[in-house]
Amino acid sequence: MNYIKFGNTGLLVSPLCLGTMSYGGPTKQFPWALNEEDSRPFIKKALELGINFFDTANVYNEGGSEITVGKALNDFAKRDDYVLATKVFNPADGVGGPNKQGLSRKHIMSAIDASLQRLGTDYVDLYQIHRWDDNTPIEETMEALHDVVKAGKARYIGASSMYSWQFAKAQYTADLNGWTRFVSMQPHYNLVYREEEREMIPFCIDQNLAIIPWSPLAAGLLARKQPKDKNETKRAKTDNFSGSYYNSPSDFDVIDRVQKLAEEKGIPAAQLSLAWMMNKPEITAPIVGATKAGHIEDAVAALSVKLSEQDIKQLEELYQPHRVIGFGE
Repeated sequence: MNYIKFGNTGLLVSPLCLGTMSYGGPTKQFPWALNEEDSRPFIKKALELGINFFDTANVYNEGGSEITVGKALNDFAKRDDYVLATKVFNPADGVGGPNKQGLSRKHIMSAIDASLQRLGTDYVDLYQIHRWDDNTPIEETMEALHDVVKAGKARYIGASSMYSWQFAKAQYTADLNGWTRFVSMQPHYNLVYREEEREMIPFCIDQNLAIIPWSPLAAGLLARKQPKDKNETKRAKTDNFSGSYYNSPSDFDVIDRVQKLAEEKGIPAAQLSLAWMMNKPEITAPIVGATKAGHIEDAVAALSVKLSEQDIKQLEELYQPHRVIGFGE
């Protein structure tokens, strides 16, 4: 595994991040999630293959993901040998309340302590805001995050899906007050949703920020042999995510093209889809989930797949513009 710089920091990460939303369940929100016993082998396998970057969130499986990930990492690795990221915004218990969500100083300070307790660690390497909060002044949010870093509870801070002007405003606010800046963006980005290429990705390139896309396989659609079969997996039967996000005819045209080119190359469609992203120098590490044997191995194998300009053209040419999705979810 070759490790790369995380944006403009000195942090080194694997060019692949294991996403852990499907671990530590099941719950009402994520009934397809694996329980702790079934989740642990995937975390161990990732470490064995050289992946040192793990992403979770306080809201995943009502905190169960953080508990499961924290226990497994503490059992399988030394703390300095992995990079751990979590997020804040939504209520961790899924219930909500006037001060149990959002990016107020009160919630951030409570949420980081609760996450650290569940993770069983003194600090996270990357503390990310899961979404933008229209109800809290950005000055309040950025100062609170700065204080989290200065207290030693997080090494860096990052952000996730939002409008580019919001991200720029947050960075400007940090610079104006001498507070900690965001070092990364976690955008919604894959072959069937490329709207972030318009503004967010160019902004991150200009600012030398790490880009760690979520849903690089479009909730698994880019990996399926029959993507139009909505009932293929347990998740597909209970998750409205893919159906509400990826449902235009052009989406399935792109998916069919991926399947065709993957067959020509003799590799799984998931490998080809990830390789397309990994061949872009601006992408730091896509966040990939794994719930079946071979998922992590396939993802790692994608690092070695080289694509020609013609390959990339074939994969990209059928794309049609989309409405903005993924910011409020």
